[in-house]
Amino acid sequence: MKIAFVGKGGSGKTTLSSLFIRHLAANEAHVIAVDADINQHLGAALGLDDAEAAALPAMGAHLPLIKNYLRGANPRIASAETMIKTTPPGEGSRLLRVREDNPIFDACARTVRLDDGDIRLMATGPFTESDLGVACYHSKVGAVELCLNHLVDGPDEYVVVDMTAGSDSFASGMFTRFDMTFLVAEPTRKGVSVYRQYKEYARDFGVALKVVGNKVQSQDDLEFLRAEVGDDLLIGVGHSDWVRSMEKGRPSRFELLEADNRMALQTLQDAAEDSYGLRDWERYTRQMVHFHLKNAESWGNEKTGADLAAQVDPAFVLDERHAGAGVAAPA
Repeated sequence: MKIAFVGKGGSGKTTLSSLFIRHLAANEAHVIAVDADINQHLGAALGLDDAEAAALPAMGAHLPLIKNYLRGANPRIASAETMIKTTPPGEGSRLLRVREDNPIFDACARTVRLDDGDIRLMATGPFTESDLGVACYHSKVGAVELCLNHLVDGPDEYVVVDMTAGSDSFASGMFTRFDMTFLVAEPTRKGVSVYRQYKEYARDFGVALKVVGNKVQSQDDLEFLRAEVGDDLLIGVGHSDWVRSMEKGRPSRFELLEADNRMALQTLQDAAEDSYGLRDWERYTRQMVHFHLKNAESWGNEKTGADLAAQVDPAFVLDERHAGAGVAAPA
């Protein structure tokens, strides 16, 4: 399952995504965590020290390798240089699996040992001063989108992406790449403002969206959130001494996380598992193609000097029939 955490800056999005990742590892799920936020803090939230977090390879720095590998023997893609972040897979493309080893994971993923199991962590890389004026942050997450487009994942496999804050997540089609999007919102007017933006975008694309209330201190906070977001409110999460200790660099074992918060994390996992049963691979593929054609027309054709619409394989549907194969066969 592909899970996104979104929300405004300071909502606790990264903290909650890290807790969810720890919870999944404790439940023996296979997890790839991706830090796609403009502020790269997921590694630290998962227990890495400053040196370990800084040593994480940037996916964007390995974009040529990623394109070359995923291109495979797809005859519709003339060269890796003509691939853009939305290029969809087709017959002959190489696909990714959560539990496999491949050159992309070798270059871009690092194993992080948590209390109850290991996960793989990938990061887009920080947005530095040298990028200003020559790139936007959405170019950094292009490698993530390309990998998600070529990923075949099963019900006991998770890719958890900590997305960039605010409405910037809508600058590309990546927001449609997920089985479930958890929007972290504080019980304030500003806290729910991103929800309204996200809900509007998500409505046209059938995006599954649930709100996780964070920093909830009272029944009044919960009632406020429910009045603002209705049935989209999944759960409320309150204060955590465990999280406060973690943020001070003195984390306890994860099994000591408060029972109420462990139950809240299980509610998130249950919602994610329910969403998997609603997965529509044909719609997923159509949306992938939609955003590719949109990007091709608006900037991709001019940038690459190629007709990127020709990269679309009309007979191809990404689905679990390709689960055991590294190279996509005809649908």
